[in-house]
Amino acid sequence: MLIVDAHLDLSMNAMEWNRDLTRPIEEIRNREKGMTDKPDREKGVVSFEELRKGNIGLVVATQIARYVSPQNQLPGWHSPEQAWAQTQAQLAWYKAMEERGELIQVNNLASLDNHLQRWESAEDKSKMPIGYILSLEGADSIVTLKHVERASHHGLRAIGPAHYGPGRYAQGTDATGGIGKAGRELLKEMERLNIILDATHLCDDSFWEALENFNGSVWASHNNCRTIVPHNRQFSDEQLKELIQRGAVIGGVMDAWMLLPNWVRGVSTPQSMNCDLEKLIDHMDHICQLAGNTLHVGIGSDLDGAFGKEQSPTDIETIADLTKIPVLLSQRGYKKEDIENITSKNWIRFLRNAWKRA
Repeated sequence: MLIVDAHLDLSMNAMEWNRDLTRPIEEIRNREKGMTDKPDREKGVVSFEELRKGNIGLVVATQIARYVSPQNQLPGWHSPEQAWAQTQAQLAWYKAMEERGELIQVNNLASLDNHLQRWESAEDKSKMPIGYILSLEGADSIVTLKHVERASHHGLRAIGPAHYGPGRYAQGTDATGGIGKAGRELLKEMERLNIILDATHLCDDSFWEALENFNGSVWASHNNCRTIVPHNRQFSDEQLKELIQRGAVIGGVMDAWMLLPNWVRGVSTPQSMNCDLEKLIDHMDHICQLAGNTLHVGIGSDLDGAFGKEQSPTDIETIADLTKIPVLLSQRGYKKEDIENITSKNWIRFLRNAWKRA
């Protein structure tokens, strides 16, 4: 069964974590033995080989570079221009992976259909390039609105205006406040260029203002349910219902602290909290119950999004284990058609509808 993963920070891992994703996962882990600069050293779960093993043939792959003001204690770049330059280094890596035959950019209806046809018909997936849709997580690196069109020409097809904390165009996780004039102008340009709005990470104030000022396609690439895990990083039922009404797909994210309540950073472990993929199915099922169907749920794993096995479900050894999700959904009573919706068809249908606007 084809799997689409709508959120992977591939270029961040390559350019900031210095991981060669063309190598086997054990080699990547072994090379990081003894390193302590990142909490997930030796514990990564993502590589191109593991993606292919899991039949994960299409992903939404990010560029990410936060700008931080002098009073902002979060890690990030000290000017928008530096942040932009970092995203361009990440773009150069994606292009290098295309030249190597590891990846192929999917950015319109024709390339989507061509890639899916080639992937499904290939008997040996180990030699196939993985399709990737380029997304920008956090818009701080957009120096001016002219940079949005420039990025679009390079294949950018989705933007999440915020990440963690305050941003230049919107406020993100753990922050408050709306999008303001700059955010509204960004959304207008995104709408003109038919760029998808990723509502993930928008704080409540910015979420509602953004949806009020944007008439284009909206998704939430990696978000779970506040009803299950009470934190502003999750969406409330009211927000989820609004997204469902807008035709959005919400990707289930697999960072353990977003899967179950009462996680204590630096203390809790997936093993001590009994955090497995069943907890992800709880979130997916909740959204399906709100919608009354299976048309608005997908996978947006965020695996190796600055965390590894130390903060992943216990039944994830590598990203190839996403193949366990169909089995778990079946055990919950989901039919084959519904399972296929969740694993791939909802994202594909969404993209076809969004790109028909072009």
